[in-house]
Amino acid sequence: MNVLIVGGGGREHALAWKLSQSPRVSKLYASPGSAAIGELATCVPLESHEALADFAAREQIGLTVVGPEAPLVAGLADVFRAQGLRVFGPSAAAAQLEGSKAFAKAFMERHGIPTSPYRAFDDLAAAKAYLADLPGPYVIKADGLAAGKGVAICTTREEAEAALAATLVDKAFGAAGERVVIEGFLRGEEASYFAICDGTDFVGCPAAQDHKPVGDLDRGPNTGGMGAYCPAPLVTPEVERRVVEQIVRPTLAGMAAEGHPFQGVLYVGLMIDDAGAPAVVEYNCRFGDPECQPLLMLLQSDLAELLEAAADGAVTRARPVWRPGAAACIVMASGGYPGAYAQGLPIHGLDDLPDSPDGRVFHAGTARADGQWVNHGGRVLGVTAWGETLQQALQRGYRLVERIGWQGVIYRKDIGLKGLKRDKGDRPDTNVALLLGSASDMDVATKATDVLQRLGLGYELAVASAHRTPERVRRFVGAAEEAGAEVFIAIAGMAAALPGVVAAETQRPVIGVPVKSSAFEGLDALLSIAQMPPGIPVATVAVGGGANAALLAAAILAVKYPDVAASLQEYRLEQALKVEEAHRAAGLSTLV
Repeated sequence: MNVLIVGGGGREHALAWKLSQSPRVSKLYASPGSAAIGELATCVPLESHEALADFAAREQIGLTVVGPEAPLVAGLADVFRAQGLRVFGPSAAAAQLEGSKAFAKAFMERHGIPTSPYRAFDDLAAAKAYLADLPGPYVIKADGLAAGKGVAICTTREEAEAALAATLVDKAFGAAGERVVIEGFLRGEEASYFAICDGTDFVGCPAAQDHKPVGDLDRGPNTGGMGAYCPAPLVTPEVERRVVEQIVRPTLAGMAAEGHPFQGVLYVGLMIDDAGAPAVVEYNCRFGDPECQPLLMLLQSDLAELLEAAADGAVTRARPVWRPGAAACIVMASGGYPGAYAQGLPIHGLDDLPDSPDGRVFHAGTARADGQWVNHGGRVLGVTAWGETLQQALQRGYRLVERIGWQGVIYRKDIGLKGLKRDKGDRPDTNVALLLGSASDMDVATKATDVLQRLGLGYELAVASAHRTPERVRRFVGAAEEAGAEVFIAIAGMAAALPGVVAAETQRPVIGVPVKSSAFEGLDALLSIAQMPPGIPVATVAVGGGANAALLAAAILAVKYPDVAASLQEYRLEQALKVEEAHRAAGLSTLV
């Protein structure tokens, strides 16, 4: 059959890539498409819904797949169905779940679907009066479609009132902000759940996790999404069961009962609390972007068959097969996004990438100019990779990112860290053992244990002297190994024999920390540790360097444990952000 894709962004490029692999698809079209999509499909820039429907009828399109939300909310699927054309996407009435935050909240309230409390306003004074009785933080949302940017999470009432004024008075989001929704703040961790629906039933997809803020560690303004990965370990089988029973099935039943059966992708933005209870942050009526990219990288079976079955009202006749492992997408964006940014900048590296089934670059905002790729949007590329593990997928993705660039390019360096931090695997509860030669060295030990706690590493701590209680040292080393410790930190001053004694009792890495306990200000201890005899290696750090000893221990453990590697990367990003914030606060050079 002939297939038409409506849209021209990164999500549609991924859809074109996957649909082009289907033996069911004889010819693929896209409107408006893009230069990148044009390598997979015939692009036909059609302006109106009627023009699209006329084209579909004329070219005998067997299935139209609508990518973006705006045409769905505006009724494109209704125009197609009125002409007897098969289309994958909800009606305008069903797409109100995304098109109006107020409609969605009222719907959830009617059907007992877990979400936060809310009120909707079109008057600034009334909205401010409502805020006066609410505790923070405050969630302010433009009611309509705002390309993923119409949400403000405010810590103070002053910030919330400014967000209300920007939306209702300054029209920061145009017509989408003629009404605002003020919501209660949901605590927990976010995830995305996708259900391919036929109006009555559905087929679930692996859950994903998006990264909305523009900066590392969720700093900065919201964007359309700076990266995603799936499956998200946050959504355990039990959490998914609750999502299906408490949210997805009641949503489908409620929409059908109200005369608006939902046929298409039901994208449920979730907040999962510490007890594993899900609540709806928002609904969307299409594949997420960038979640669609890693999701399709995981799909082994025929996408056309799945979407056709849903459009026919028989989605359960399709049996999607998902590739084991994980996939991740890292968004490369133009400098300045989500604000103003330069366009037309040459992109290097795209034509030199290896051809691999495990890595793919999807174009979200590019164009061809003078025979080369240039940036032509805020979000420019979605670098997507598969791996047997999430860690491998991210490593492959970031290796591809390093081969691509243009002036001012930005991307987050922490995509997937939340997922990796949940991958504890077989890591024991005790990871590091610390020995102090004297209780007076406790201040140095505290510097180490504070870092270990921040990184989520378990430890045992004891005082034992290499000279006075050597048997105590031996017993502690043996017991610590049995408890699971894989790195030892020995803190000692003066002759600093303790690190060497510990190293003689274990084959595991030992880090010696010299301390000031003599007139030599710790230099005697530093030199003593650095001069271990051959065959008894001990690493060392600066005098009093308890924190760095802990970080070195974490780096050793990170080779084996993905969650430790993620925590360590997060820690380093935090340190880098502190440097950047200090630079900005001092009003220094704008060249970096």
